[in-house]
Amino acid sequence: MNVKEFQGSWEIIESEMWEKEDLDLTETAYIQFAGDTGNFHFICVDGQMDVEYTEERAEFSWFGNDEDDTASGRGWAVVKEGKLHGKIYFHRSDNSTFIATKM
Repeated sequence: MNVKEFQGSWEIIESEMWEKEDLDLTETAYIQFAGDTGNFHFICVDGQMDVEYTEERAEFSWFGNDEDDTASGRGWAVVKEGKLHGKIYFHRSDNSTFIATKM
């Protein structure tokens, strides 16, 4: 796996739980990788990520907020055919797959 292919900003274009218009509620939904850190935003959720790379994928834990309430969780992502495919988990709450394209 090439870590460089993850780096940069990706627009979240699809999710199993939320429609695109919901994902983009306050700004364009995105996930961004910058080495061993990153961040994301969708709907009213902001998260700061701690990222590790395995042979198969990027795995991350995150901490942030969901509509001003503290939130945290974990997730993973893989690059397939130029798109980022992954899943984000909220601790003791929702989880959803997502697809993103390079911005």
